[in-house]
Amino acid sequence: MQIFGVDIGGSGIKGAPVDLHRGDLARERHKVLTPQPAIPDGVAGCVVEVVRHFDWDGPVGVTFPGVVTGGVTRTAANMDKAWIGVDVAALLSQRLDGRPVTVLNDADAAGIAEMTYGAGRDVPGTVILLTLGTGIGSALFIDGKLVPNTELGHLELKGHDAETRASVKAKEDGDLTWERWAHRVQRYVAHVEMLFSPDLFIIGGGVSRKPEKFLPLIEDIRAEIVPAKLQNNAGIVGAAMAARSAAS
Repeated sequence: MQIFGVDIGGSGIKGAPVDLHRGDLARERHKVLTPQPAIPDGVAGCVVEVVRHFDWDGPVGVTFPGVVTGGVTRTAANMDKAWIGVDVAALLSQRLDGRPVTVLNDADAAGIAEMTYGAGRDVPGTVILLTLGTGIGSALFIDGKLVPNTELGHLELKGHDAETRASVKAKEDGDLTWERWAHRVQRYVAHVEMLFSPDLFIIGGGVSRKPEKFLPLIEDIRAEIVPAKLQNNAGIVGAAMAARSAAS
């Protein structure tokens, strides 16, 4: 069975049909740059472009980098503030000629995929997925059940919003070495561990393709830390899973 997934990020918007039997992309994903400013109309146009690239005419699952409840965006830390209060599901459905659209938090989508097909599969207890990218997203699971919209990237860390210190964007903006950036990530992960005492951390986002560069440098964490198996495709897969659940 195939369902279409789209992952909206602060820097890029990517999507593809997903084979939900395998938990992987059915075709190579298509990606476009997130428009700047990242206002609803421009981003919606990019989502339409990605979907039409594949001539897709069925249900669509979409992730958004912020709190999403009932298809409505409540926060937009790395997008334009014009998104706050927008019924994204309705907006995108209208732009996609009435196709059913399901919208959820981007890290929650990635977490759902990893817990079903990836590094969190069959793992009991408390699992936290952290997506490191333009910001820091989080997904919290207790015995496989999602606690949605945790947004742990906005925890305060030494007087700063954590994602302004430990995201990949912070690494790039500060021209940090892997070692220096890993030290910041370690401090952040230690703070999250102090609050939640998870059994497993899964590190997602594009940086999960290079775990050897930084994971060995993160020390003094009790929980196991592993890279996401689905890497940066986890959000697309999780979006498709959410669309299938909504349609069933």
